[in-house]
Parts: sequence; C-alpha cells; structure tokens
Amino acid sequence: MGQKVNPNGFRIGIIAGWPSTWFAAKKKYRELFLQDAGIKKYIRAHITDAGISSIEIERAKKVIVTIHTSKPGVIIGKQGAAIEDLRKNMEKQFGESFEVNIREIRNPDADAFVIAENIRGQIERRMPYRRAIKMALEKAMQAGALGVKIRVSGRLNGAEIARDDLFREGNIPLHTLRANIQFAVQHARTTYGTIGVKVWVYKGMVFKQVQEVQSASLEHS
Repeated sequence: MGQKVNPNGFRIGIIAGWPSTWFAAKKKYRELFLQDAGIKKYIRAHITDAGISSIEIERAKKVIVTIHTSKPGVIIGKQGAAIEDLRKNMEKQFGESFEVNIREIRNPDADAFVIAENIRGQIERRMPYRRAIKMALEKAMQAGALGVKIRVSGRLNGAEIARDDLFREGNIPLHTLRANIQFAVQHARTTYGTIGVKVWVYKGMVFKQVQEVQSASLEHS
C-alpha cells in the first residue's frame, strides 16, 4: 500500500489540509472542481521554471489563488507587471474575479516539487541523470531533509530499452501517517521519449501537541 498510494492525498485530514477550500452544491461541484484543475494546469503551463511547489485555491467573493514558489521574482515580474498580466489573463480565460498571492518557499532544496522540477530540467538539457539526482540528494540532505527517495523511469540516457532506477538517502516511512512526506511527479520531454521523475521527501514527524503549541504561540505573538 505504501508504494502505491499518493503520500500527499494519504495524509489529507491528518497532518495536511486540502489544496482547495470551498463548498458547493451538487450541481455546481463538478464545474468548480474542473475549473480548479484548469487553473492549476494554466498556471503551470504559462509559468515555467519558476520553482512552483503547490497552488492553493480558496473561493469567496473572489477566487483567491496562492502560489508557493522558490522564485517569486519570476512570477511577480518587474514592478508586479507579470503577476498582473497573469491575473488578467486568468480572468479572461475562466470568467471569474481573481486575486493572486505569492508565498516564497524558504527551503527549496528540501521541497519535493522543486527537486523534481530541477531534475526534469537537467535531464531535458541532456545532463546525465545520475549526476543530476546525486546532486539533488546531497543538497536535500544538507537542507535538513531526513530522507529522500528519487525514482526515474523511461529510456534513461537514450537507452534502447526503457527501465527505471531508484536512488535513496535516509529514511522514508511511507506507512506512518504522522510522517511529513512530500511527493512530486514531473515528466522530462526528451528527443528519445518521456522520462518520469518521482520524488519523495521526508521532513520529520508531526504531532498534535506540537501543532497546538505552534498555533498558540502565533496567536499570542
């Protein structure tokens, strides 16, 4: 089970929250669900190599989109021009009123999505995949990750027969629900086919008592 279930969805409601927070009636739910998927796809397609980790969507009077990224300057642009263009284009595309917020990832070297994107980019630029992965593993462990697992599959280095290769460092307790494990998938498009990149990053255990203490300290600060 631990090898097949997506670790992000597996932990929703236990140590992780929903990436989309809104409520809709039965008839409206399908429309908004598909729109959420379209918004995320649109942002990732139009903002490339920006180190986007996750996209959160909240619906009130406006659709509030929060983009977690390691390169906020790329999305914001000069004097906020790029983010304003993104907001206007999304309003034209989806017919909704949008508010776009940017949150910087403080530790991108230990973020699964950023690691997967970096490896994808290096494979597409024809860097040997072993070198790219070993560099990513080393950086992630130095950045404070307790465990990292990376699997690549496809025609690796242009080989005739597709195969997969697994690299791991540290501990990855997939079955432990209180373990904070982040999972990401990327696809490198190469001249000899598509290379799949999967990344698991273990960042430590999450306990309710710790969460309650942290929330109480934020309220008093």
